Amino acid sequence: MMERITDQQIEKGLQMLRSLQDGKLITHVNSCVHCGLCGESCLYYLANKEAKFLPAMKVDLVSSVYKRYFTFTGRVFPKLINARDLDQETTEEMVDLLFGACTMCGRCNIHCSIGVDIAFLVRTGRMMLTEMGLTPATLQSTVNAALTTGNNMGITKEEFVDTLNWLEEDLREEVNDPEASIPLNEKGKKLMYTLNPREPKFFPLSISAMAKVFYAAKESWTLSTEMYDVTNYAFFSGNPKEAKVIADRMHAEFKSLGAKELVLAECGHGDRAYRWEAPNYMKTKLDYKVYTSVELLADYIKSGRIKVDKEKIKQRVTLHDPCNLARNGGVVSEQRYVLSQTVSDFVEMTPHGIDNLCCGGGGGQLAMSEYNERRMKIGRLKADQIRNTGAQIVVTPCHNCVDQLSQLNSFYKLNVQIKTLAEIVADALIID
Repeated sequence: MMERITDQQIEKGLQMLRSLQDGKLITHVNSCVHCGLCGESCLYYLANKEAKFLPAMKVDLVSSVYKRYFTFTGRVFPKLINARDLDQETTEEMVDLLFGACTMCGRCNIHCSIGVDIAFLVRTGRMMLTEMGLTPATLQSTVNAALTTGNNMGITKEEFVDTLNWLEEDLREEVNDPEASIPLNEKGKKLMYTLNPREPKFFPLSISAMAKVFYAAKESWTLSTEMYDVTNYAFFSGNPKEAKVIADRMHAEFKSLGAKELVLAECGHGDRAYRWEAPNYMKTKLDYKVYTSVELLADYIKSGRIKVDKEKIKQRVTLHDPCNLARNGGVVSEQRYVLSQTVSDFVEMTPHGIDNLCCGGGGGQLAMSEYNERRMKIGRLKADQIRNTGAQIVVTPCHNCVDQLSQLNSFYKLNVQIKTLAEIVADALIID
């Protein structure tokens, strides 16, 4: 049970909702017609078959509070339009469903019969709850780690540099070149590359893979030891002030190093949070090119800057599209082009692309351990998708997805390998 909320907390939540009032919010809180089509798009509803998990019910939570306090009918005749007080019961329900039963994947958006932006309304509700101090502690701790240490895993600079040093030694051995390097804090390079902190902490081979690709492409690039974390969990928690702090640090470090282009690592929400969302909460237009490593890898192959041999990888390969990269970011064809050139047996999941099922780890779910049972239950749908392809390797250009898929792989005994796109390209590389 949650502690009793105070009048002050309620006022903070309502003040946040009041500050968010604009044409978009007013349109979407008043548009749902309760047709129920969104249910067939939602992992939580499909896995549980309980009405409370319908995306439309999450819309109702936010819209009922809005109508209660910001419409005449809601203030005078609340029961007439199902307007609800922002009280203990409503707040507990909001925390449970908006944080604990939504990955903000956006699949319900594209299946909505009238185009309600359901994920936007869920995030609106999260912003209210965060302003009330009700962000799940597990999710907030991830944000706090980024704010206090510069990365969400709390990795020290010494630990990070040590990891990169031994990865550099391995790279030199692999390519048989003592001059091969992983450049750190070098100014004036063409590219500043970023990482998901899960890479140096748990998946260092993905760093090696991208470094090998950069070597083959003869790229001018660098990593920062001060700010390399592409993630921004404050985007999920609904705290634009904290999201701005994190994004500002990346922007400042990019400017400090004097790079020309910023390449975002394989992290769906990190790509979205900086490339597409950061200008909103930073209130500034980014005056430099920002793009994903997925797009860079495709360009390397298309332009002939790297050579690959698809016959090197003979196992059957399938692709999981990260929601924030594909459905919400529009990066869909690039990863397919890369796989068409680097593997000999590629099969699609059903459905795939912008309609692909969420893996279940997004929206901060991986950070919120209190909802682990739900997360693994909804992940069964993704596990079934994978199993039905007959694939031996699952590729996904997102480390959140790598983590979730790895857990599903073990839990549902899929017996597959989980790899990033960079790892596939590195495995297929021909080094002159």
